[in-house]
Amino acid sequence: MIREDARLSRDLFDGFDLEEYLVSHGIHSLVGVELSEYGDPTRKKVKAPNESVDPYLEEPFFAELDDLTRLHWLVTSRNVVTVLEFGVGKSTVIFDHALRVNRALHGDFVSSNLRKGNPYECHSIDNSAAWILNAQELHEFSRVTFHQCDLRMGEFNGRGCTFYDPLPNLSPDLIYLDGPDQFSVDGTVRGITTNHPDRMPMAADILVFEHFLTPGTLIVTDGRTANARFLRANLQRDWVYHHDASADQHYFELLEVPLGVYNKRHLDFALGPAYFERLEALQRD
Repeated sequence: MIREDARLSRDLFDGFDLEEYLVSHGIHSLVGVELSEYGDPTRKKVKAPNESVDPYLEEPFFAELDDLTRLHWLVTSRNVVTVLEFGVGKSTVIFDHALRVNRALHGDFVSSNLRKGNPYECHSIDNSAAWILNAQELHEFSRVTFHQCDLRMGEFNGRGCTFYDPLPNLSPDLIYLDGPDQFSVDGTVRGITTNHPDRMPMAADILVFEHFLTPGTLIVTDGRTANARFLRANLQRDWVYHHDASADQHYFELLEVPLGVYNKRHLDFALGPAYFERLEALQRD
C-alpha cells in the first residue's frame, strides 16, 4: 500500500542546508562547475521545452547542483551502503564520492556487523555504451560498476513499459531512477513504444524485484512524474511517498517492520530511531 505523506521530504532533509552542504563537500568541483558562473545553486534550472525529448542529443545535460547536492546528502545522512542507479550521468560522480565518504567513516563497522554483499558500491545501468564511455573518460571512479544492458519494450500486468536486461543481482538501500531515455528502446508492444516525443519514460524494472528489497530502502526519481505515478500505482508493499514539486523529485521509502535481526541491525545503524518513529506514526494513522 502506498501512503502519500509530505512529512517524508521533511524527514529526509531535516537539518539540510543546501548551500552549506554543497560548499563543504565541494559538490560543484566534483562535476566541474564554477560557482561564480553558475548562479544561485538553490534555484531550479529549467530546460528548454524540447531539450529532454531530443532523440539526437549527444551532450550531457547541464549540472543541476540542487539535485546533485540533495543526492549526496541522502547517501551520507542515511549511511547508504549500496546504490543502484538507472542512467549514467553526473549523479554517478556524486554517488561515487558520497560512498567513499561513507566507507571512510563506517567501513569497518559495516564489514564487522552487517550482512551486506556489495558494501560501498554503486551499480550504474545504461543501455548506451557511449554514455558509459563518456563518464569513464571524464572522471575516475573507485566505487562504481557500470552495466551496459539491453533496453526493450515489454509489459507489466498488461501495461506497456520498458525493461533493462540483464540487471545486476544485488540488494540496494538507495535506488536512483534517472534512466532510460525514451528514444533508444527496442521493440514495441502492439505498436506502442516510448520512442515518440509525446511519450515519456516508463521503466518497470523496480517492480520486478520489489519483493526482494529490505525495509528502509529509498527510491528517488529525478522528475519522471509519469514514471513515478506508474510505480505508485503498481508497487505492492508498504511505501511512503511524496512528490516534492519544487525540487521535481519523487521519494518512496519502504516503511515496514524489519525482516529479521540483520535488517534491524542495518536500520539501527543507517537510520536510527527516526525510522522506527516514522513506522510507529504510520501504524497509528
